[in-house]
Amino acid sequence: MLREKGFETDIALDGETWLEYAELGVYDLLILDVLMPKLNGYEVARRVRARHVNTPILMLTAKSALEGRVTGLDAGADYYLTKPFDVRELLACVNALLRRQGGQVEELRFGNTILDLSSATLVCGKESVRLSAREFDILRYLFGAGKKNVSK
Repeated sequence: MLREKGFETDIALDGETWLEYAELGVYDLLILDVLMPKLNGYEVARRVRARHVNTPILMLTAKSALEGRVTGLDAGADYYLTKPFDVRELLACVNALLRRQGGQVEELRFGNTILDLSSATLVCGKESVRLSAREFDILRYLFGAGKKNVSK
């Protein structure tokens, strides 16, 4: 449904894969189910936030009890949507989280270096270079990490 509405999506079938995806720093939004194999959605959200990944998290679940919602939000989710839900509500949540997150950001800055997100160009002073897709992904990840060390 999200693809039909023009969103690019990737799917992970378990919590460990979601955690790996989140650490890439290339996603605008993570949509997690609470009940996933290997790592549940709460644990993925906790680990994502512990690693200082600020990507918005929308948690989808059939667990509608107050305790589950509180646990999800405390774990790091930005919004908690319970099943069943109307597609319009899901789209409204996705759009609200993307707006809040700053989907209109055109560039990332680190010192005097700028990564232009719309043209995949790296600019430092008066010099600029157009990046390959892989170079762009790596630099976006590094810029997102800020001053933190990142593993190979």
